[in-house]
Amino acid sequence: MARNKYDVDEILEDSFDVSQLKRLAGYITPYKKKMATVIVLLLSSSALTMMIPIFFQRIMDIYIPNKDMRGIALTSLLTLLIALYTAVSLRFKIKNMSVIGQSIIHAIRSDIFTHLQELPFSYYDDRPHGKIQVRVVNYVNSLSDLLSNGIVNTITDLCNLVFIVLFMLLCDVRLTLVCLCGLPVLAAFVVFIKRKQRRAWQIQSNKQSNLNAYIAESINGIRVTQSFVRENENTHIFNRLSQGYRSSWMRAITLNFTMGPCVDMISAVTSAFVYVLGIRMILAPDIPLTVGVLIAFTSYIGRFWTPINTLASFYNSLLTAISYLERIFETIDEPVLVKDAPGAVPMPPIQGKVEFQNVSFGYEEGQQVLDNINFTANVGDSYAIVGPTGAGKSTIVNLISRFYNVGSGRILIDGVDISTVTIHSLRSQMGVMMQDSFIFSGTIMDNIRYGNRTATDEQVIEAAKTVCAHDFIMSMENGYYTEVNERGSRLSAGQRQLIAFARALLADPKILILDEATSSIDTETELLLQKGLNRLLQGRTSFIIAHRLSTIQNASCIMYVDKGDILEKGTHQELLDLKGEYYQLYMSQFDFLREQ
Repeated sequence: MARNKYDVDEILEDSFDVSQLKRLAGYITPYKKKMATVIVLLLSSSALTMMIPIFFQRIMDIYIPNKDMRGIALTSLLTLLIALYTAVSLRFKIKNMSVIGQSIIHAIRSDIFTHLQELPFSYYDDRPHGKIQVRVVNYVNSLSDLLSNGIVNTITDLCNLVFIVLFMLLCDVRLTLVCLCGLPVLAAFVVFIKRKQRRAWQIQSNKQSNLNAYIAESINGIRVTQSFVRENENTHIFNRLSQGYRSSWMRAITLNFTMGPCVDMISAVTSAFVYVLGIRMILAPDIPLTVGVLIAFTSYIGRFWTPINTLASFYNSLLTAISYLERIFETIDEPVLVKDAPGAVPMPPIQGKVEFQNVSFGYEEGQQVLDNINFTANVGDSYAIVGPTGAGKSTIVNLISRFYNVGSGRILIDGVDISTVTIHSLRSQMGVMMQDSFIFSGTIMDNIRYGNRTATDEQVIEAAKTVCAHDFIMSMENGYYTEVNERGSRLSAGQRQLIAFARALLADPKILILDEATSSIDTETELLLQKGLNRLLQGRTSFIIAHRLSTIQNASCIMYVDKGDILEKGTHQELLDLKGEYYQLYMSQFDFLREQ
């Protein structure tokens, strides 16, 4: 999918086809026995209720003229028993189909979420996260009624329709044919409106996705919004998107509601013809038709159009569901670009030698970020990567963790091409701290333990002490068991980075990647942190991206990266003696600090 944002409608890559309904049926298959039981109960109760108009016919034509009170009482008792059986069957259906429907919803949502966990960074780079979230939550929820009630009701109503037609034919063939004359008109209307309905619900799902994306973006950026006094402008944007959603929903629901009145109108017209014809037949001496038969038949007419109305509602629900299924299955079908190669094997225990051999990479076709990169980091080396913004520094470390596939060339760890090993076995032996120090909702203890669930409390505390996080953690109300909000909003930027640092170190990796690890830490804390890092980096291969050059002067090697290439490489002193790009960068920082 092309890059998208909150005010751009998504375009489906593929048109809808019946195979997607077959895929939905695959989620239903595990519950087919329970659904069959429900359907049998509903059909049996429906078949019994078909007898009630016959009872009324016998009462009108036989029991009342003959003053047979015993027959009337017995018929009334049978009618009551049928009503009780129908009520029990309906209760069984509601209870079981609700469980089945929610189980199917859970399975679909689980498949989407599991797939999202496997998609590469590039997928999330290309679209607002709110548009991803709406598929997992809103779109799947929209299938709930279809799965809980629609399918079973449709099957039973189709069978009921057959039962009703048979009973109507038993009552009178001529009146039945008059009643059936309305079906071709209804079929023509359905064919005419179905394309408009599907398109309307596609547009509505687009507008819902746009609105959800903007809400998510606005919540995440609320501090910036209030800092720049953008509340009024943002409210205007929200109202515009909300109005677009409202208009699209009204258009879609208006088309849906045309089905019910159409069925009612056809039902009223055909019923009127049946009444007129039936009364003429009763009055005509040469055409035998009793009052009881006409009453029974008119009762069946009401029953005849009820399942058709239900089927029309199911058709509307199906069209609505199709617009969501398209988005759901599009997400599930999104290719996992970074995945285990066929025959991939577990990565052996890592020692820490990393080699880049003629590595090139670009996020988009024709736009190279890295061009023919070559270097070797030996076991225990600390490689610092510096350069201007957008030079490709983060890309290098992302490729080591295989968050993206290389465009060409190879990356070897201990002589093993990382594209030939399983991703889990590779990443589980690395420690990564990203520029975005993401903190999850929960306790500080759980956040530090996130990458090593088997670590003891003592190991967590030791990691926090190493990165100088222990003191500020203990100053909080519940220490390590203090609850923090999503994204760590109650923590300072420096505190979030220290917690993220402890998280990375606790994994005890052989390769440690620090992407701007000290960018939000004050100078005093940085000096303490540097002592802990020096001890921790011993015996580990590390890659450190830093703009603050004071933190990398002791690195084994410093690479200056710009324009997709390594322009300079050496120790801190060697690069200063070279008086090239690194020297200019270092001196500019030195002059800046001296002016403070």
